Amino acid sequence: MTQIAELTDRAVLRLAGDDVRPFLQGMLTNDVDALAPDRPLWAGLLSPQGKYLFDMILVDAGAEGGDAILADVWAPRRDELLKRLAMYRLRKAVTVEATDLKVFAAWDGASAAPYDPRLPGLGRRWIAAAADTNADLDAYVAHRLALGVPDSEDYPVDRLMWLESNAAELGGVSFTKGCYVGQENTARMHHRDKLRKRLLPVRLGADPGDERSLRAGDREAGELVSRHGDRGMALMRVEHVEGGAALTLGGAPVAVDWPSWLGSAA
Repeated sequence: MTQIAELTDRAVLRLAGDDVRPFLQGMLTNDVDALAPDRPLWAGLLSPQGKYLFDMILVDAGAEGGDAILADVWAPRRDELLKRLAMYRLRKAVTVEATDLKVFAAWDGASAAPYDPRLPGLGRRWIAAAADTNADLDAYVAHRLALGVPDSEDYPVDRLMWLESNAAELGGVSFTKGCYVGQENTARMHHRDKLRKRLLPVRLGADPGDERSLRAGDREAGELVSRHGDRGMALMRVEHVEGGAALTLGGAPVAVDWPSWLGSAA
């Protein structure tokens, strides 16, 4: 049975105007020129040092008339993103405004909406004023975590390098589009042999309370950045995962569920 949920932790911005595509192209990590009605894009907005500030899923809304793009963003930081976009806008012919539109996802069945641009297994995703639902946000989060896909709530702001979010594997970065904010350090990391840290899904053996530091013996192995019950996301040092080290959090065992879409952990 198809599960359909309103993603109540998301908000929608509308960006429009003659300069909207070049405006976003010069800021975001993905190639906005590839955006089409049947092809949404996931992209990050980074600091000049290449660290995560915001992310968004872009949807081509040109059918409304003129050149318009809808941005599916994390609701708790919507207003911060609005201010950041206004700062970059300067004299460009671009308008940015909040909307009352909502974000929906469907999985475990058929839907006519485009697939989530990060991973088809997440299901379909769309923006609308309303839709019939039979599931809730918690069900969607459980589905997402089972696939090992991080989301906006999992990204430490101004601390996480964009590729550490698995952006390359989840289609959130273009290495051919040219310059954007934070591009230099992102490209440099891409040309290394491997990343030293990654956001990875974990299963917790016990309630960690306020403890966030994962250990491999007496060494720090990572940081728990979000949690839903006994599942969470941790920014892990890859060497400890590849080496098969026994991991603990607050003295209780922790298992890393290396996602299949990341390829081999070794």
